Amino acid sequence: MARDERGVTAQSEDFAAWYNEVVFKAGLVDRGPAKGTMVIRPYGYRLWEQLQSELDRRIKETGHENAYFPLLIPESYLSREAEHVEGFSPELAVVTHAGGKELEEPLVVRPTSETIIGEMMAKWISSHRDLPMLLNQWANVVRWELRPRMFLRTTEFLWQEGHTAHLDEADAMRETMLALDIYTEVARDLAAMPVVPGEKTPGERFAGAVSTFTIESMMRDGRALQAGTSHYMGVNFARAFNIRYTGEAGTEELCHTTSWGMSTRMIGGIVMTHGDDKGLVFPPRLAPYQVVIVPIIRGGNVAVEEAAENLARRLRAVGVRTHVDARTQVSPGFKYNEWEMRGVPIRLELGPRDLESGTAMMVKRLGDEGKQSVSLENLPDVMPGILDDFQAFLLARATEFRDSHTRAVDSWDDFADAVSTGWALALHCGIPACEDDIKSVTAATPRCIPLDGTPDAGNCVRCGAPSAYGKRVIFARAY
Repeated sequence: MARDERGVTAQSEDFAAWYNEVVFKAGLVDRGPAKGTMVIRPYGYRLWEQLQSELDRRIKETGHENAYFPLLIPESYLSREAEHVEGFSPELAVVTHAGGKELEEPLVVRPTSETIIGEMMAKWISSHRDLPMLLNQWANVVRWELRPRMFLRTTEFLWQEGHTAHLDEADAMRETMLALDIYTEVARDLAAMPVVPGEKTPGERFAGAVSTFTIESMMRDGRALQAGTSHYMGVNFARAFNIRYTGEAGTEELCHTTSWGMSTRMIGGIVMTHGDDKGLVFPPRLAPYQVVIVPIIRGGNVAVEEAAENLARRLRAVGVRTHVDARTQVSPGFKYNEWEMRGVPIRLELGPRDLESGTAMMVKRLGDEGKQSVSLENLPDVMPGILDDFQAFLLARATEFRDSHTRAVDSWDDFADAVSTGWALALHCGIPACEDDIKSVTAATPRCIPLDGTPDAGNCVRCGAPSAYGKRVIFARAY
């Protein structure tokens, strides 16, 4: 396989190998001691913290409150909602012994929190005045993974999960779509991922949900990634956990509930949306370091190092996350390659001659500009705009890639060809058996029915039965 000088497999040769190598070489992650687990290293965790803080702010601005619920859930809780427990049974980790004794009832390690939060909502809600109840939790969850891939599918991962209770379907559906809008904004505006919001087909719904909505993004190998989901649960969990309220008329009613989540798989999505054969490419709004300054110090030139630190302070003062790489044990060239691998949007090179002329050499992680001479005096004024332009460039680049790898198809041969390299927009009957057939032949699944899809009708691209959704469905191979 083709490799660059740092030993990274080219994306065109083996995208899966490229991904696996780059997340380790760039210092995002390491393997945990238990199979399928990961250790998120400081550089990767800083990326998660950036995403987490921005998402948390948006969630709180819409009236939600953070809470925390137990990691261990009585096994009987999951069995109360039959479809839910059936959907999660293959992934459950169960504690049967503790304190040197066998437990009277096994405890499930949290795969998701609908059941435990439903139990508590039933205690806390009695009147219509208690609604809506808008809760959010930042937590880890465990879903036993047989084929782990760092960030994308690991036995344990981090996420937020919103859980809300409402008077009626209309209010719960507004909440469901509000969460989807928040995820869409975060993905597009922060991660520069041009996601498509849409509804899942019945065969792809979350276990126990009435409706599931998703944001789908295209990775640079043409596959889809589900980057966030929002579920309207109807009264399914309210009935199972007796979540009821007394209305203004004095009658007792079941609450309508929702749940929604975004996880650390977004880190994998950012890597696969923007990365190239040199390594990571981070969107500035989430990058752990937006700018890295490399002082070129020969013979212990203290003035250059001091100038680099001074420039960093001035950049930080205008909100630019800046790092000075003042290591002396490695060459400037080594640093350039390393920070390219680690995806830093902007690199500034500062040497004695640059200092004399009052300039630095700027290199963008992507683009055709090459090295550019920039004024040290003006950098704090212009750098925020440079970073905004780079952010917009990444979104436009990812959007163009997605659009050029998405095809509307009407024949089975065209469908099979389209999903081999990207997405197919096709009419579909909505029959689960037909979805299973399509998956068995092409490995493609229905990713979503786009919310903004153009009305269309006709016959299913696979079985010829009438289309079910009044618009085309996105099919793709997916992570």
